[in-house]
Amino acid sequence: MRALLPFRWFARFQDGGLANQFLMALMVTIPVMNFGMLMGWQSPMTPILQDPEGPAPEPISDDTISWMASVTFIPPIFCGFLAGDLADRWGRKITTMLTSLMLVISWVITLFSLRPWALITSRAVAGLACAGCYVVTPLYLKEIASDNVRGALGSLFILSQNLGYLIVYVAGDVFSFAAVMWMCTAVPVLHLIAFLAMPETPVFLVKQGKFKEARAVLAWLRKTTVEDKNLQEAVQQLEREEELAKSMQKASWKSIVKDKTTFKAFRISLNVMLSQETCGYLVVLMYAGSIFEQASESISLKLSPNKQTIVVGVIQLLGSIVASCIVEKTGRKWLLAGTSFATGLSMLSLGAWFYITSAAVWLPGWLPVLAMCLCIFADAAGYQPVPYVITSELFSFQHRGMVTSFVSSLDALSDFLQTKAYDPLLKLLGIHWVFIMFSAVCFFGTLYTILYVPETKDRTVEEIHAILEDGRKKEKRKGNVETGKETRL
Repeated sequence: MRALLPFRWFARFQDGGLANQFLMALMVTIPVMNFGMLMGWQSPMTPILQDPEGPAPEPISDDTISWMASVTFIPPIFCGFLAGDLADRWGRKITTMLTSLMLVISWVITLFSLRPWALITSRAVAGLACAGCYVVTPLYLKEIASDNVRGALGSLFILSQNLGYLIVYVAGDVFSFAAVMWMCTAVPVLHLIAFLAMPETPVFLVKQGKFKEARAVLAWLRKTTVEDKNLQEAVQQLEREEELAKSMQKASWKSIVKDKTTFKAFRISLNVMLSQETCGYLVVLMYAGSIFEQASESISLKLSPNKQTIVVGVIQLLGSIVASCIVEKTGRKWLLAGTSFATGLSMLSLGAWFYITSAAVWLPGWLPVLAMCLCIFADAAGYQPVPYVITSELFSFQHRGMVTSFVSSLDALSDFLQTKAYDPLLKLLGIHWVFIMFSAVCFFGTLYTILYVPETKDRTVEEIHAILEDGRKKEKRKGNVETGKETRL
């Protein structure tokens, strides 16, 4: 019987077109993987770029390295809205291809020159690709996925990014500088060519009035025929939503603020995303080398800097794989709450360890390593991917692009500020208070998720908004009781 399990799993995977949907999702997330490679590239390549005998015409200064790390997040602050607008005007497919094109240009600049201006310019161009990745990819994944795999496909976003980190960490340890550069450049080039054969999302095709093409794409994604009754009902539902959207006032920020339920969904999306971005995860990654170094003083843990980054990359990838496997079973709400609490607990442990050891009290070196690994794993297993899934599920397609663009811009601003404020914070507060401060952010995120974030698993936008509307009415009723008034709702 056990021998038949792989065949049963494969048959189940083929059923309902899951294989086609996963193939499409993997193709869509390749730019995100390459962006992860670009961000991770700096870690193994910095010592090479700063080596007087390295490939750069002159050793790259620490100031240039700092700007390389932070300048990537400047363009998304201003271009997030542009990426969302392009996705609504030109389509998800073309915008995804433009994202790959920006990645190609970024890598080509570095291939031709390794001078400081070229390295910083390359990262700035990559920032345009960052806007495309973080705005368009979640939209694409949401609009091609069946309800029963919506969360799993949505979590591939962070999984692909972490896979990109690990690939470039390993490549940087094994291959030459030039070989890594050409490999990283080849990925978006090949994606540009291969993605020409990929379809547009059914939602966008319906929005353009291309109902016949939408049926064909949906039939391929569900691995059925265009005459399938369930397929026809799905397309008709999309058509009804589009007709309703046309009959309504054009989606705008005014319409989001004016509708109290939509605005409540917007506040929830904003809060979970900001909690995710300001939880201090970047600080943990930046300080991973120091944690390994201090741990090696009391335990036999001698790892080269490249080996340390590979360990971090493996933990990230394992966490992302776990997220993709369990998000449809646990639901969004409790996976987010659990992983944010685990991240906060590990941050608090790191802060306590550094505070106690700074007072010349001995503590075992494996404690910070264990806390760091838990933080990285928990963040990748839910705290990072789930907010993107929730945000994509809270809104109809009229508002989804706008909200995703706005949240993406705020996230990029947060990342930029954290990257630039890293050293000043360390000098002002000390690493222990920095970790304790970030743990408070994580715990606040846990509490907020439990109290206010609705479960979006297996629910339509209308069902989710009904839950939010009911919650808003309960709050209003409670307020009326407290003030001695009665209002019929």
